[in-house]
Amino acid sequence: MDYYEILGVDRNATKEEIKKAFRQKARQYHPDVNKAPDAAEKFKEAGKAYETLSDDNKREIYDRYGEDGLSNAGFNPNSFNMGDIDLSDIFSSFFGGFGGFSSGYEEDPNRPLRGDDLRYDIELDFLEACFGVEKEIKIRHLEPCIACNSTGMDKDAKDTVCPVCHGHGRIQQSKQTILGSFTSVTTCPNCRGTGKNPKAYCKVCHGMGAVEKEKKITIKVPHGVEHGSKMRVANEGNSGKNGGRNGDLYIVLHVKNSKEFQREGFDIYTTLNISVPQAVIGDNVEIKTIHGTSILTIPKGVQNGERLTLKGEGVPYLGSDSQRGNHYVTIRVEVPKKLTLAEEKLYKELFVLSKNEEKENILKKMKSAFK
Repeated sequence: MDYYEILGVDRNATKEEIKKAFRQKARQYHPDVNKAPDAAEKFKEAGKAYETLSDDNKREIYDRYGEDGLSNAGFNPNSFNMGDIDLSDIFSSFFGGFGGFSSGYEEDPNRPLRGDDLRYDIELDFLEACFGVEKEIKIRHLEPCIACNSTGMDKDAKDTVCPVCHGHGRIQQSKQTILGSFTSVTTCPNCRGTGKNPKAYCKVCHGMGAVEKEKKITIKVPHGVEHGSKMRVANEGNSGKNGGRNGDLYIVLHVKNSKEFQREGFDIYTTLNISVPQAVIGDNVEIKTIHGTSILTIPKGVQNGERLTLKGEGVPYLGSDSQRGNHYVTIRVEVPKKLTLAEEKLYKELFVLSKNEEKENILKKMKSAFK
């Protein structure tokens, strides 16, 4: 099942294009309008496609891994929650209008509504992002009101139904015009669409059915995360309404830079300054890695700017306990600006030897040319 194909949009479609395409499919296949045997199933498929592609997090997972990826990430690709999608603007275009036409569709003001998602930003040290860490955070979110059992209404109140709309949350008015009878449906101004009597609201939550509370949560950040990574904590967002499920909490990770290491993906990069003699004859030196100290073998004749590798000394792969990136060391050969008398003598002798060697090579080439 290709969600883009179901809605008839390109894979690079914008949110507005996806929403527009879904509206068209909803009008075409809604069971109250289309009586074809497969209309209900096609309407459901369009709803699932829209629910996924209109959510940035779900869409990113679907684009990379398909429906299996949604399942592995904790989403149910086979579910379609009508409460998550506001179809009032869609249905209003074909339910009701001139000539007194009106269908029986009316959005239930007491239907379950999913709670809002929340965002929390966490700052991590460089090594915390490499190896993972547990962080205790405090969030403020909406939790069900105990005083009213999350109904939003005073337990002792008698008249809990809105006296204006009689619990419908909508008011229907008909007017006669020269074009015929015109029927309009508007949100009830007294209860603002809830269908409940404002005078009977719970004194604690004031009709919300939920109250804001602070909560401590322990977040387990896995090893290998990068700057800008997101984590989803299910059901820790705001509480749902009328029995709807809670929203989710999204953790956004911000990783501090390191003065010693640079990171690209799971690989670590550093620079090592060495002397001319070390570059010429080689050496074994201690290198600080994110895992501790390792021995780096500098080969004879290493060149300035050459990159040496410490395999497996990089960042542990996200989702793996055995694989690691590499640690790359860029060599910088330092040429001394000042020399002691002894050092200067040695360098002069080396210079003479190199010149003599150069002359011998030239003579050998000349002799071989005349053979």
